[in-house]
Amino acid sequence: MVVAGEGDGKIWDIIDDRVEKVTCPSLKGHISLYKDMKTICFLRKIYRTFQPDIVHLHSSKAGLLGRLAFPSDRIIYTVHGFDSLRLGHHWLLPLERKMQKHCAAIVGVSKHDQKYMFEERITNNVSYIYNGAIKIEKQLGISFPGSDKYQKTILCIARISKQKRFDLFIEVARKLPQYAFVWIGNQHEMPNLPQNVMLMGNITGASRYCHHADLIILPSNYEGLPIVLIEAMCAGKPIVASRVGGVPEIVTDGVNGFAVDNTTDDFCEKIDLILTNDDMRKRMGENSFSFYEKNLAPEKMVDSYQELYNTIYRKTH
Repeated sequence: MVVAGEGDGKIWDIIDDRVEKVTCPSLKGHISLYKDMKTICFLRKIYRTFQPDIVHLHSSKAGLLGRLAFPSDRIIYTVHGFDSLRLGHHWLLPLERKMQKHCAAIVGVSKHDQKYMFEERITNNVSYIYNGAIKIEKQLGISFPGSDKYQKTILCIARISKQKRFDLFIEVARKLPQYAFVWIGNQHEMPNLPQNVMLMGNITGASRYCHHADLIILPSNYEGLPIVLIEAMCAGKPIVASRVGGVPEIVTDGVNGFAVDNTTDDFCEKIDLILTNDDMRKRMGENSFSFYEKNLAPEKMVDSYQELYNTIYRKTH
């Protein structure tokens, strides 16, 4: 069973029909005492009705309210990027410290997450499990309109937010006018863009576009273990990304790309280095795919969570 708040509905399109889908209308991203209390009541009713053996919560809102609603000895709480709390919403850290005992296990998505949870005195049954991504085969008929006028195509898949450095993306594009820069994930049109920047909007299944780019980039202020980079690796692409969160754990400098500081010069230097050397680009793409198969295939993640589920189940039954 999956319980989710009201959004754009796309989550239901990708979940198997054998999974029971439950919408919780009061579960919202913003803080509302009335709606949050309503959500807790809704979740408690879910528990009384279905008596789940395992409750797997995900950060951040559902992770907090769910720990107040469900029995703590049945809860796994996955933190999808601890830096979003530590750096983006640090005022929530005291609450996270207090709530850490309201679950049986806390899972980060990178070694970085685990390390900084310990540093912030969140230590109750904390471990990490790398995210995985399902391999998507290359599809014909996909293109980036207008990119054929440029030497190579650089792709970034992300929402436009303060966290994701769209401003840095634009600065890099201005300094490298010979390349096409494509961004997938914007909700609105953006004015005054360089000619070599193309925005394709919010596309379901955007990962299939990775196959058709020459390089994947991700400028960001903080990350956990970005799914988009894992998808880029399973498409066999080199990567240039911000050196934040768990990114350096999967992007090794000179092997499958570069993890760099958030400066225009650093991004430009590494992008140009890769795209002007076809042998390097090919080798890095091959290394990306090899690392994906060994460490980030979905079976690795599923097996790790299955083991954790079984451990908690044995303790409660």
